[in-house]
Amino acid sequence: MKFIENDGGRAFAGYKGEAGDCVTRAIAIATESEYDVVYDALRARSVEYGEMKYNRVARRIQAKGSSPRNGSFKEVYRPYLESLGWKWVPTMGIGTGCKVHLKAEELPAGRLIVRVSKHITTVIDGILHDTYDCSREGTRCVYGYYIKE
Repeated sequence: MKFIENDGGRAFAGYKGEAGDCVTRAIAIATESEYDVVYDALRARSVEYGEMKYNRVARRIQAKGSSPRNGSFKEVYRPYLESLGWKWVPTMGIGTGCKVHLKAEELPAGRLIVRVSKHITTVIDGILHDTYDCSREGTRCVYGYYIKE
């Protein structure tokens, strides 16, 4: 899979250093939004989730903070993506094994926000857009992806 280094506008927005912000970057790249707009939306939704819910995720948000710099929970980013018109397409189920890999020929064309183990990335028409090549030479299993409806 061809790879293009892309931070989603993170550096342009003035953010520096290392961060676990792959969700913010992937959404910014795929939706062609400004990094700080996505960052602020995820942060606000994370704060709201932490205050409104009483579950394991809410407790973790309260304990580690609501900053998307430290990562985002799917319970927070999934409703955000759905509000933007993106639909989740699972490619793997419990006990099914890996059927789709992070390879151009195994993914559909278009803009995709792809979920892999411990990471979210963007694939646009078979080209990986991220800060590093996370494909593991085409062997990384895809759990599913978001695609614009």
